[in-house]
Amino acid sequence: MRLTEHFTLEELTTTSHRQFDNTPNDVEMANLVKLAEFLEKVKTYLDGKPIMVNSAFRSKQVNDSVGSKDTSQHRTGCAADIRVPGMTPDAVVRALVGSNLPFDQIIREFDAWTHISISDKPRRQALIIDKSGTRVFS
Repeated sequence: MRLTEHFTLEELTTTSHRQFDNTPNDVEMANLVKLAEFLEKVKTYLDGKPIMVNSAFRSKQVNDSVGSKDTSQHRTGCAADIRVPGMTPDAVVRALVGSNLPFDQIIREFDAWTHISISDKPRRQALIIDKSGTRVFS
């Protein structure tokens, strides 16, 4: 099911933990539509570069299986872990921090992917998470 021009429901709910149901409820589905619309803005801001989604919505079982907290915005359909071919996660974070896009959090995670989330009250918080812990992106 296509949510926007470039993003599908399947893409935003795919998981390697296929033994668990990862079907969003109505509220989570509405959030995924908002997330897809936001990712379209990210794609446009990044000059149309492809946005590869590693992970977006996670049911409780999927979220638990990857060791994430219940407070993760992935649980509500408001976050995606992405890669942008031709850009490092650091470059993605720098570019989006320099934009006026209303993200809630953008996190360079383990220098392997970029976590980006949305919220009704975006904080525009930029962080780094790696083996050294969590800190402000600078």
